[in-house]
Amino acid sequence: MSNKIIHSGVIKSIGIDCLYVEIMQASACADCRVAGNCHASEAKVKVVDVYCRDVARYHVGERVIVSTTSQVGLMAMLYAYLFPLMILMTTLILVRICTRSDGWAALSALAILIPYYIVLYLFRERIKEQVHFNIEQESN
Repeated sequence: MSNKIIHSGVIKSIGIDCLYVEIMQASACADCRVAGNCHASEAKVKVVDVYCRDVARYHVGERVIVSTTSQVGLMAMLYAYLFPLMILMTTLILVRICTRSDGWAALSALAILIPYYIVLYLFRERIKEQVHFNIEQESN
């Protein structure tokens, strides 16, 4: 089993130290032969930020291979899905037990996510070091 997550993409724009690469993120069945006739298939266009030192060697419209490790993918999944879910469920249960009110429990569970996402925003530079993409190679 490979330890890399690889996507083919096209450079859409170039920043000072960052390439903005558009990738096609497809669901498992999007590559199926009958996907055009099936409403279950789904493909999304995403733009990922790839930070690198030598952005001058790339140009807009160039096809590249963007890669990351599965460990980085797992870390991103934790920040995006698991941690907020744990915080939400813990708050929901605790407030429900303390107040015996479903309404307060639901509102508190949703409201607790606001500080979580503010903290994520404040620590975005540190998270950027952990969750990052690389240009693996140029594709022809």
